[in-house]
Order: sequence, then structure tokens, then C-alpha cells
Amino acid sequence: MSTQGFDPNQAQNLLEIEKQFAVKAVEHAQTYWNIIEKVPPRGLRLTKLDDEIYEHVMSAFPELSGDNHEKLVKLDEDWLKSEDGKKRWRAFVNAYEKKVKDFNFGSLIRTDARLEYSENNTIFVTRMQFYAIEIARNRLGLNDAIHEIAKADAEKEQLKKAKDKKS
Repeated sequence: MSTQGFDPNQAQNLLEIEKQFAVKAVEHAQTYWNIIEKVPPRGLRLTKLDDEIYEHVMSAFPELSGDNHEKLVKLDEDWLKSEDGKKRWRAFVNAYEKKVKDFNFGSLIRTDARLEYSENNTIFVTRMQFYAIEIARNRLGLNDAIHEIAKADAEKEQLKKAKDKKS
């Protein structure tokens, strides 16, 4: 199949391709969630370039540092997808084209770091946006509460199973 004359901006998405992307994005989100439930997020490394990505995102988007990192705790989809946001994120993402595999692949991210993935707490971003935001959230301890809640829930579940075995 020739791609000569193919304009990706004018292409219509095929339903099957869309489904495959959605499945991959959901699998990625589930894997990440399972990891932050089990591993303390502050020490978690998502890529070999975490240090570089963290420094870059915090310098490229200084607004992420203000107000107790509120823009990282609760993502503003309008800000991310505004004309200025798109332009700035595109420049950020494209800097990793030759450095990070699947840098522009779609990923799901929680809009509120204090909550689990859900239909109302999830938006679609590029893989590099996911890495940048989640690396920053992890480094700044914004995902710690999720880990602690999951750990407590797991301990409760173990106690319940132990109690049920004795009965």
C-alpha cells in the first residue's frame, strides 16, 4: 500500500484501528496503576530519561510549579489543549522523537492525581505528556496518597482472607 499523497490530517480513522489504540491505551493505564499501587511512586522510574524529562517539563512549563503544583494535581484539559498549550506541548513532545519509543502514542492519564482512573477522571494525551506529568507527580509526591491507600486496602484484604480461613 502506498502512502504517497496520503495526508494524515485529512484521513478518517478506521474503527478497528481506533479500537486497537484504545485497547493499548487502557492496557498501559492498567499497568501503570498496578505499579503505583505496589511501588512507592517517589522512587519509580518510568524511562531511562526521567531526570531529563522532569527538568525539561518543569522548565518548559513553569506554571506547573506554582500553587503547590495544583496544575499537576488537577490537570486542566482546556489548558493542555488550548492553542498555546498544543504549540508548547508539541515542541516538548517532539524533542523526544528519537529518544523515547512510542513518544507520540496515545495514553490515558488521570486528570486528578488524588483519584483512580475512571471515565470522569481520564483524558487522552501523548505518551510523552503522560511521562512528563506522571514523572513530575511521582517526584513531587503527588501520587503517594494513591499508593498508601492501595497498600492499606491490600492489608485489609489480607486480614479479611486470614480471618475467613480461620472461620
